[in-house]
Amino acid sequence: MEPLRFDDPGRIGPYDVVARFDADGGRVPVPERRFIARLPGGNRTVVISMPLPGTDTGRFAAEAAAARQRLSGPWIAPVVEVGGTAEAPWYASPYLPALPLTAAVAAHQGPLPERTVRALGAALAEALAVMHASGVTHGGLSPAAVLLTTGGPLLTCFGAVRAAAPDGEQRSGLPGLASGSLPPEQAAGGKPRPLGDIYALGSVLAYAATGHLVPERRELPEGLRRPIALCLTRDAASRPQAAQLLDELMPAEATAGPGHSPQAHHATTSHGTVLDGGVSRASAALGPGWLPGRLIAALARQSAELLATETVTPSPYEPGADSMASQVPAPQPYSQAALASASPPPASPGFPPSPAS
Repeated sequence: MEPLRFDDPGRIGPYDVVARFDADGGRVPVPERRFIARLPGGNRTVVISMPLPGTDTGRFAAEAAAARQRLSGPWIAPVVEVGGTAEAPWYASPYLPALPLTAAVAAHQGPLPERTVRALGAALAEALAVMHASGVTHGGLSPAAVLLTTGGPLLTCFGAVRAAAPDGEQRSGLPGLASGSLPPEQAAGGKPRPLGDIYALGSVLAYAATGHLVPERRELPEGLRRPIALCLTRDAASRPQAAQLLDELMPAEATAGPGHSPQAHHATTSHGTVLDGGVSRASAALGPGWLPGRLIAALARQSAELLATETVTPSPYEPGADSMASQVPAPQPYSQAALASASPPPASPGFPPSPAS
């Protein structure tokens, strides 16, 4: 959470903009402009995303509409509202205290513990497994697209690769794209496909484990070298599927509780990859202690800062008045349970649906 700049919007749709979600000047680019905003009165707080200058606003709008209609489930930040114009589209997701992975590494003052990286990878692999089974490719996974909350990670920035440039055009060096997270076939202009998401996930885990997008193999913790190397194979056909990667990161026998056999049955469902007891393996990995104390403290600070933030809201009663400052009551963020169970709202007539990825 960062202060607004002079050229940032003060209002987006019905929402008063409170703060920037991302810090300026990071080494890892952010695929979208993101703001924390809330309704006048403070009874709803959201994260609003807008396209970067130089990206395809029509493609951004189409990907946002597709995410709203098609993406739900564990570890995915739901798109609950889309709006704006053809030149300035936006979409909103429910706000929870959250840190982009880039901010989390900075707050931790270095690489994250192996336990945290494994749990992060398991949750993202489960999310991708559900998406890929539905015929959907994320097409924009990078460290800045992953948000860490106390309850687990959330995926954002759906479709950022195609918003940066259409299929068939070179994408290296384009706004918002982290070169280390961009699969070679997509950098050359190829259509985003599921195995490209796996490459991007490998770079996300490498970043979490080392603080670098393209680390040397020796920098990686020994226990993570094999799964990350499998993801980062340049030959897409040699990369693992999402469910196979989950087996590498979190073997079923390692998460089976008392009474489970070492050969615990597991399957991929709309609620993630589950053990025979019906518990998601990622959920089992995201238990108490999965986040280091420094990150929990950073999330608490973000929440406290937001509660203390004033907004400047145009007065509805005095059209000639410039603005009035008002202290907004405490926002009511969505619960993690609400995020997990959120169903996509009806399609908006404002934007065309995205073709299947």
